[in-house]
Formats: sequence, structure tokens, C-alpha cells
Amino acid sequence: MVSTHIEPTRTVGELVKERPARSRVFESLKVDYCCGGKLPLTEACAKRGLEIESVLQQLAEADARATEGAAAIIDADAMGLTELVDHIEQTHHAYLKSELPRLGMMVRKVAAVHGEHHPWMLKIDGVYSGFAAELQSHMMKEEQILFPCIRNLEQRKQGVSGEPQSVANPIRVMEHEHQQAGDALQRMSELSGGFAPPEGACNTFCAMLDGLAQLERDMHQHVHKENNVLFPKAIELEQQNS
Repeated sequence: MVSTHIEPTRTVGELVKERPARSRVFESLKVDYCCGGKLPLTEACAKRGLEIESVLQQLAEADARATEGAAAIIDADAMGLTELVDHIEQTHHAYLKSELPRLGMMVRKVAAVHGEHHPWMLKIDGVYSGFAAELQSHMMKEEQILFPCIRNLEQRKQGVSGEPQSVANPIRVMEHEHQQAGDALQRMSELSGGFAPPEGACNTFCAMLDGLAQLERDMHQHVHKENNVLFPKAIELEQQNS
């Protein structure tokens, strides 16, 4: 376990520089950790009318989440199909629906402010825009078409009547889109040198790259659970039912 002690006299900028994931707390509280990053945490809280103990608690919780990982490693293979589909929606889809817009705003801001000196950020902005739009559409198709079909498959196995619907074709489409998303993430990683902040990068720049790195890690777990566990099991069950 990491220490949860945070010295409130340290500046907001220092706290985010040390652990970029803390930026999420400051963003939710409307605390400026970039241009206003030189303010001690005590002063920044007073300026916003925030209780310092509450903010310290939220920062400690953010540290713990970052240490444990946004998506804990679970035994997906031990889950039933409906259980696994529910887990993917409640964990990975929920994370993406919250994180994609947040990161999109940061990417656009960093590209606008720093794109002249770091032209690769302009390219990341373009890649991310298409990536996020495609992923939103992808999740909608899974939640409205494929996942209900998979739940129906398991219900039919358990003797519950339902209209049979093939999962094979939707799965092929989803796998293709997974590959496209993976290619986009790889491209953004290559452009940024592995999501590494350039020398002298401001806190917003660092937090944006940290967010992209975490997004990549979560997508790896997300796609693994679908491509390697959920989809093969669903196809196998469909074949058994045919």
C-alpha cells in the first residue's frame, strides 16, 4: 500500500506532477492545477471554498485507485455469459463513457496551446477524435444488438424461450472494430513516444498523456475479455444450440 499522507502545504501543481491521476479530483472540484498550479493546496481549497480534509480524502482515494488499477484483473473465464456482459458494460463501458469526453477536451486544449511546438499533438488530436467517435458507436452496437443476443443465448440454454439470433456476424464486426481501436491507440502511443511528457510539459499536458496511457491499459483488458473469452464462448454456445 502506498502512503495516503498528503502534505496540504504542497502546491497543487506538485501534487499532480507527482501523480497525474490526481488531476481528475482537481478537475471535478474546478481547482486549477495548471496555470494556478503554484498555489499551495490549502490556498487553492480556500479559494474555491472547499474543506481541506474532504479534498485530502478524495486525493488519497484517487491514489489508491491508481495503485490498484482502474480495472482490477478478474477471472473472466469463470463468469457466465450474462455476468460477463454485465461486467463489461458496468466496468469498461461506464469508464469509457465518462473518460472519452474528459480526455477529448484535454487533447483539444493541449493541441491548441502546444501544437505549434509539439506538432505531433495535432496528429494525436486528429487520431483521438476519430477513435472516440468510433468507440461510442461501437459501444452502442454492443449494448443494443450483440449483448442482448448473447444474453438471449444463455437464457435459451436455461430453458427460457426466446427468438434465436445469430451472434457470429456481429462478433466479426466487433472484432474488426477492436482492431481499428487498437491501431489508433498504437498510433497515439508512437506519436507521443509511449505517452511520455516532453521536457517542460505543463500539468495539463502530463495529465492528458497519463489519461491516454490509462485508457490504453483499460482497453487492453476490455478487448481481451471480449475477444478471448466472451466471443468464443458465445459462438460455442450458439453452435451447441443450433
